[in-house]
Amino acid sequence: MRFRIGSGVDFHQLKEGRELWLGGILIPHHKGAVGHSDADVLLHAICDAILGALALGDIGKHFPDTDAQFKNMDSKILLKRTFALMREKGYRVVNVDSTLILQAPKIAGYVPSMCEIIAKILEVSFEDVSIKATTAEKLGFVGREEGVQAFSTVLLNRVDEQ
Repeated sequence: MRFRIGSGVDFHQLKEGRELWLGGILIPHHKGAVGHSDADVLLHAICDAILGALALGDIGKHFPDTDAQFKNMDSKILLKRTFALMREKGYRVVNVDSTLILQAPKIAGYVPSMCEIIAKILEVSFEDVSIKATTAEKLGFVGREEGVQAFSTVLLNRVDEQ
């Protein structure tokens, strides 16, 4: 198959005194995401989208939260490892489209840096990475600032069929 598309989603609880990593960037905030790794929901959703496009399972299969080697791991490393799996299968990323949902903090000023980091890891141009952000309008766990979530869609193309 020439093109493959995948979608990913991730959620993490927010707690006082934790660091908030989004898209490979440390965002100043009084709450941060709770997880086995650094809990970067955006990078986790992108990993799941890539893995899903290739029918390779999900992030938990490849980087289980029961494995001590992934404890507090930088999610950029998880994305790099996912990218390597994708390359082994003979694919390249065409584009990434993601949405972050969080009530606070506002992240628009951080989005260009997030896009740069993700583009570099996935070996695509800055213009091939889209990150949007929205609030939950104070509805649900995200609206109450109890959690953060991310959705991502990735389009892949066989390397030999450009």
